[in-house]
Amino acid sequence: MADYITELQVSIDEAEEQMLQAQGFQKNPVDLNKGAGGNCIHLWYKRGSPPITKVQVSFNSEMADGLIKAGYHQIHKSLNVGAGGSHLYLWYFQGSGVFDTPIVDIDVTADAEREAAKFQFGWERVTCDLNRQTRGNWIHFWLKKEKPMYISDVTATDSFGSDADYLKNGYIRLDENTNRGAGGSNVFIWYRQTTDPKKAVKQLEVSTTDTEYQEYQQQKYKSVSVNLNEGTRGHPVYLWYKKEGNHNPIKTLALLLNTDLITEYEKSGVSVIRRNLNHGNNGWLEHLCFYQ
Repeated sequence: MADYITELQVSIDEAEEQMLQAQGFQKNPVDLNKGAGGNCIHLWYKRGSPPITKVQVSFNSEMADGLIKAGYHQIHKSLNVGAGGSHLYLWYFQGSGVFDTPIVDIDVTADAEREAAKFQFGWERVTCDLNRQTRGNWIHFWLKKEKPMYISDVTATDSFGSDADYLKNGYIRLDENTNRGAGGSNVFIWYRQTTDPKKAVKQLEVSTTDTEYQEYQQQKYKSVSVNLNEGTRGHPVYLWYKKEGNHNPIKTLALLLNTDLITEYEKSGVSVIRRNLNHGNNGWLEHLCFYQ
């Protein structure tokens, strides 16, 4: 039997830990509430087949609606039990389409040095901080796929109405609002993956001024049509990409809100686009990153 991640669960107390252990689940040692107080929460997983191919996190009911319609499985336990903060839920999908590749390992980080270094070893970061809206550690799920993966498509949405369609068509959502703390629309970046490096995006940029917008147009970048600052008082912000050129194919994307990690990321070979996605408003400092 193939050694895939085939099932996920979450424990919120010692009794549930004992139950999951008896059912053959393996435990990740990192407390998903680390530094935030509240329950001691852990991720558990089983290996086997069929494989899990995608993992997402939701922090509101609108995000959940699209995941339900797209056939994702929800773990009905808040990842912030007892700690306040956002009501976060873990979701996973077992697909077999052209945009689905089996997950062979899953991990959790709760410290900066471990997080930055994982990109070098083929790990993908699930965007949402599992201590969202608490004062605890920055905590993230990480996934490793069976084959090397590359970013084949990028897009963005400024409402939740098309979420189910994007999810059904193989897209993965970066589960954090690019307008976080700024008001305005709920804007999310999405991407799709391929195992073929020839189909990959090779360059990404962000424009935050009219001059930058014109420069990327002249350089024949393609723009994602949604303004990442939609509905705020900030200047329009756009994501640009190219598939042409001699650059290496992009393997993974990350949205970085913990700006203390920028230097650590760059030391690990991650390209940080040093343009704030909340340019011109009072929202969170957010930077798009990628690894080639």
